[in-house]
Amino acid sequence: MQQSGAAGGRGCALLPLLGVLFFQVDGHVRGYVGEKIKLKCTFKSTSSVTDKLTIDWTYRTPGSSRTESIFHYQSFQYPTTAGTFRDRISWVGDVYKGDASISISNPTIKDNGTFSCAVKNPPDVHHNIPVTELTVTERGFGTMLSSVALLSILVFLPSAVVVVLLLVRMARKSAGLKKRSKSGYKKSSIEVSDDTDQEEGDDCMARLCVRCAECLDSDYEETY
Repeated sequence: MQQSGAAGGRGCALLPLLGVLFFQVDGHVRGYVGEKIKLKCTFKSTSSVTDKLTIDWTYRTPGSSRTESIFHYQSFQYPTTAGTFRDRISWVGDVYKGDASISISNPTIKDNGTFSCAVKNPPDVHHNIPVTELTVTERGFGTMLSSVALLSILVFLPSAVVVVLLLVRMARKSAGLKKRSKSGYKKSSIEVSDDTDQEEGDDCMARLCVRCAECLDSDYEETY
């Protein structure tokens, strides 16, 4: 998942040492609706990879014994052009690296089931074909909430820092004015000019705070 999916335990089929293929797949993969899922399948062969090597991925729905071919490879990839997986299966493997993995785009809950990866590289043989159980679910409210919270922190934190600095500056200015008024102190023309510049700066920071708050509101609206 950018594997939009999380892998569970691994299944491995080890075969007798007579022209063998070693397989390894994810025994269970969990994914989310609409997020691309990768189904891993790796192999090791005692023979060199040739154009006779074939890879076949099949799918079986829960509680059914009927299997559906969804991908075939022999020198080139041939994803299915029919059925529920039409235009959604992509080749992400590399036979020369022992990788026979595929990915599923725009998965739905209806894609839940058992996927099998079968590799043949004559004269090597295999017996047990490893399988992967796929579970696709909707993302929970907690996951969505955490994303919104992170976005809020990223937007709100700079605004909060600006507000705190503005309040501290205003407090210092207020304390200085009170102290001067008690001592009968009169401002010079230069100090009056500085105060004017300071007020303009405070007004600018206030406008910045308002702008940050508007950005925060717009981010919330886009999120929902």
